[in-house]
This record gives sequence, C-alpha cells and structure tokens, in this order.
Amino acid sequence: MLAPSRRFFRQRTAATLLAVVLLLATVMPTPAWQNSGPDTGSRAVELTVYNQDLALVKETRPLTLTLGLNEIRYTDVAALIDPTSVRFSSRTSLTGTHVLEQNYEYDLVGAEKLLEKYIDQPIEVITEDGSVYQGKLLNGSSDVILMADDGKVTVLRREQIRTFTFPALPEGLITRPTLVWTVDTDKAGIHTTDVTYLTHGISWRANYVLLLAKNEKTLDLNGWVTLDNRSGITYQDAKLKLVAGDIARAANMGVQKVMDYAAVEAPRAAPGPQVSERGFFEYHLYEVNRPVTVRNNQTKQIEFVTSTGITTTTFFVYDGSGISFGGYGPVFDQAYGSTGQTKVNAMLEFFTGKKNNLDAPLPAGVVRIFKPDEDGAALLIGEDSIDHTPKGEKIQLYVGDAFDIVGERTQTDFKRLGDKVVEETFKIVVRNRKESAVEVRVVEHLYRWSQWEIVQASDKSYSKPNAQTIEWRVPVKADDTTEITYTVRYSF
Repeated sequence: MLAPSRRFFRQRTAATLLAVVLLLATVMPTPAWQNSGPDTGSRAVELTVYNQDLALVKETRPLTLTLGLNEIRYTDVAALIDPTSVRFSSRTSLTGTHVLEQNYEYDLVGAEKLLEKYIDQPIEVITEDGSVYQGKLLNGSSDVILMADDGKVTVLRREQIRTFTFPALPEGLITRPTLVWTVDTDKAGIHTTDVTYLTHGISWRANYVLLLAKNEKTLDLNGWVTLDNRSGITYQDAKLKLVAGDIARAANMGVQKVMDYAAVEAPRAAPGPQVSERGFFEYHLYEVNRPVTVRNNQTKQIEFVTSTGITTTTFFVYDGSGISFGGYGPVFDQAYGSTGQTKVNAMLEFFTGKKNNLDAPLPAGVVRIFKPDEDGAALLIGEDSIDHTPKGEKIQLYVGDAFDIVGERTQTDFKRLGDKVVEETFKIVVRNRKESAVEVRVVEHLYRWSQWEIVQASDKSYSKPNAQTIEWRVPVKADDTTEITYTVRYSF
C-alpha cells in the first residue's frame, strides 16, 4: 500500500498530465479530413499546352474547410503531374490560408502491386479449370507460389490462373493519383480554391494541308492544331490555350500521332474564327474560343488558320554532293564528296504575310501538299515539316524527287599544287526528259577548306548564297541536256 504522501504525489502528477494533454488538444487540433473528387459541375478548368510535352493545368474547385488544420485529399489530377510545380491558393482567404505540407501519392492499385503487398499473407486463387487454392502467398512475381495451412506448397503458372481474391485493399494503395495537403486556414466554410500544376504527357503540333493549283502558281492552306493527350486524365469543358514557341526548360525536368485526310478540299469560309492568336512574351498564344473537352488517350484536331490564293513558286534543285564544309580540315582525300547522287529535288516556296494572303504566323508542324488530278481528285504529292515561322518569312518545302530530270556529277581532275594548294575540276550534267523546259538550281558546296577560289567556270553566272556555296540557275530545254564545268582551288 502506498504512503499517503506518495499517493497524493501520483494523483497530482496524473492531473497535471491530463491538463497538458487537454491543452495540446485545444492548441493543436486534429486536422479535419475531406476528399476533393471530380465534381465536374463545380469545377472550372484552364489548360495551357506547350509544344514540348508539357501543359499547365489550372483548376478552380470549392472546398469546405474548418477553422485551423485540415487534411485535403485532392484527387483526379494528371497521372504525369510534376508534383514540385503544384501551387494552391484560396480566393476566399488569400493571406489566411496556407499549405503546411504536401504529399503526392501515386502507388496505384494493380494486380502486380496487390501481389507484392500480399507476400506472406493469405489469398485465394481460382484457376481456369475452376479449382480453388487458398494459402499464404510466398511469391507472385512470375509463377504464383502458395503455402497451405498444413505446409503444402503449390506452384501455379500465371496462364493457369483465372482470378485472384484478396481479403482487402492494402494500406497505401490508391485508385487514382492524389495530392494530400495539410491546410491551415483562419476562415471556416466553403473556399473557392485555385490549384495549378505542370504535367507531361500532353502536347500539340500544327498540321497543314496545302492544295496546289493545277498551274502550280498559287496554293490554298488549312492549318490544324493536333492535340495529343496521354496525361492520364480528361479535361472537361476546358478553356484551352496553346503556346507556340520554344521555352527554356531546366535540365532533368509524341509520340506524334497524325491524323490522315481521306479527302482534301479547298478552304471554305468559316462561320467565325475558332481560334484567336496574339503575341505573348516572345511566343505566340492561340486560344480556342469555346470550351473544349480533351479526353485522355485522345488526339483532337481544331482548325486555326485558313487562306486561299497564296502565290507560290515550284523549282528544282540538284545538289550532287550534299556535303557542306564542316569547319575542320583541310581534306586531301581525292574521293571525298563523290556520292554518286543523281536525284533532282522538287521544291515549293512561298512567303507568309499579309501581302501574300497569309496574314498569320505558322507554328512548327507537318505540311502535306496535294494537287488535283485531271479528274479533280486531290492527290498527295509530298510532305515536309516547318519550324516556327513568323509573318513575312520564306518557307521552302521539299516535295519529292523529280522523275524525269536527272543530274550527274563527275570529278574530272584532282591535283596537289604543292603542300598547301589543291585543285579539282567537276563536270555537272543535267538531263531533262520532260516535255517542257525547266530551270534547275545546281548547288555546289566547297567542302575541302574555308579558303577557295573558282579559277575556271564554263558558266560564270553563278551566285554565292554563303561563304562555302555556289549556285547556278540552269535552263534546260525539253528533252535536252545542259553541262557545266568548273575548277576550284583550295589554299591551306
């Protein structure tokens, strides 16, 4: 039996501890828990998509918060979210509501995860023949190994199994990626909250359809936004913006799927612009003028530019070597540059800008060129890609190789004129088997060294597009041949 003084001391100590616990419960209340799921009727979504497998998502949702600490489970976010980019704010109490802690939970439930979590725990397995096996799971990574209560071990191949049955969902596994916040607020009630984050798995690209006129003097253009969403979430009735340009990304921060066109028609007058374009910093911003639902695993196309009567030029290029000066050297190998290339490229060129009926910048994308046949059916004649192109700039497209025009490039002489001088001579022949005359741009690259001079040329009308290239504009009559010879001297 305790002495009275000791019994009194213990009673007083217990009372003191109880008072401390009650005080802590008052000062540090248990966070109120709630789940914020996909209530699409009360959500507003803004989606800004970049060219670089990146999108900025902004969601506005109402959340009911209690005074003090709250634990919020914010579900229905993109599976490829960058959790370090998340920003939470309350419009209801902007300065009095703060996120004290944030966790991103992405351990999603699945057959492999369940098997991993249930190692050394009892499960039930039903095989294709209807047999039922129960026991402790010893292994589930390949074949399934069970140990019954009597110690008997059964090995089942995966292809034998029809169904797994687990007693319950293990702790820590979730059905959807979830942001979990500890939020402190000075105002209880319904808060209008904004959540923004970056996600991968969604990008956009421009796709263009060009319809070349029969006389090849003009073309019509349709431009489409091709949006590919593989981010793991559907964006319902989103305010959609697209940024055209290459933004800088910190280190360690599509599949491109292109829709085919069964038929191609000249652009028609649209009932109204679907997409508005404006400058944004050093980029261009395209905003769709209506709510857009972007479903997960969906490719969506929206027309954003259309124009007719764009003046264009078609021409041919023969680049016999295709080798440019690499900035190193000198090159003394006599056979260097002898490629045997005979193909002549068919090219198409036009300018953007208001003067040419194309008053719009063109974001990077794939260009498909069509031309009507004699019966009016538009046939594909080639495709190429363009980079981001502002208004007033030239676009050159490689359409394909000319069937009836052939080039031939032959080195006819090569000699060393001392230790630091080389001369070589080429003969270039262009044969035109078409029924009409053509002009071919013959391009020669001076690739052996940076210091050179043309000491002889059968046609002196060549130009110098740059410091290492010369070019002739060669007319070739129908079913005829044109020949050029020249000698270049390199000094090292």
